Amino acid sequence: MPTFIVQACYTREGVKGLMSGAKGRRKAIGALIEAAGGTLKDMYMTTGSHDVLAIAEMPDGADSMAVNMAIAASGVADSFQTMRAWSPEEFEGVAEKAAKIAASYKAPGS
Repeated sequence: MPTFIVQACYTREGVKGLMSGAKGRRKAIGALIEAAGGTLKDMYMTTGSHDVLAIAEMPDGADSMAVNMAIAASGVADSFQTMRAWSPEEFEGVAEKAAKIAASYKAPGS
């Protein structure tokens, strides 16, 4: 199953909610991801441009986006950034495919 890394920012409402009860966030996010057919692999609260980072295996990108939309609709988070991730072993196949198709590409001005 593909791996997705999602970063998001808490809204004012989300921060207020955390301050009144931050326990159980991993369980809540995990349940939502499971409802979409995936598995939460890990989750962190972070500093920097985003407040939370989650790593999940999801059936596909549409399922990952559906999770983001469900959270955004609740009003507690926004500014989602979703990245598809490949293990080094998975990426070997991507590189092999790129090598096979590279000759089909014509660069601008060539």
